Amino acid sequence: MRAKPTPRGAEALPAGLVVRSLQDLKLVQKRLAQQRAEAEALAVARREAEVKRQQANRLFELAVGPVTRLHPPNKVLLNNDPPPPIPVQHQLDEQRVLLESISDDFDVSSLLDTDDALSFRRPGISVEVTRKLRRGEWSIQSQLDLHGLRTDEAREALGQYIREAHKLGLRCVRVVHGKGLGSPGKSPVLKGRVQSWLVQKNDVLAFVQARPAEGGAGALVVLLRPSPGGH
Repeated sequence: MRAKPTPRGAEALPAGLVVRSLQDLKLVQKRLAQQRAEAEALAVARREAEVKRQQANRLFELAVGPVTRLHPPNKVLLNNDPPPPIPVQHQLDEQRVLLESISDDFDVSSLLDTDDALSFRRPGISVEVTRKLRRGEWSIQSQLDLHGLRTDEAREALGQYIREAHKLGLRCVRVVHGKGLGSPGKSPVLKGRVQSWLVQKNDVLAFVQARPAEGGAGALVVLLRPSPGGH
């Protein structure tokens, strides 16, 4: 028995299959139904995969709901300049300067040793320290010359010099104030003021008049407090 031609619109039989009995026809129908089910399952799987892909692409939109685009505002956003850095160390230095400010009205006479060459040493500093300074046993590491400066200029220069010398770890320095030979009345204007200023500086432990070879009555040899950051 030969298979009859397939009517238009009907499903084609598998190639090479010959229907000879009703049982063969049922087998063919079963295989066709199985193929249709597999095709439909494949199509469903593809649709579900496409839906999941679209959902993944629209995850944010699905999470927040419908989104309405805002019209761009009629303004320009400018980058604000960052605030300037705070000079903390400079402020600390300025505070220290104020705390260590030196006055012209300070009476130093009661603090000076009464000898031929007036000297100074802080409480707790032995007389031997000033003796060694006079004998030149401390090596002078730096010098400040105040010649030609007005009183306010000399005061500021001395204060800054002592601060910097102490910061650098210097221990023994010389301050030249002059003998006053060029001053009106030939009197040493700066000598007494320099002594007063040095007494008011916490970094100064002692000072003596310099030896003749180091400036004599026109200079002072100053011993500074040890600096933790000094060399």
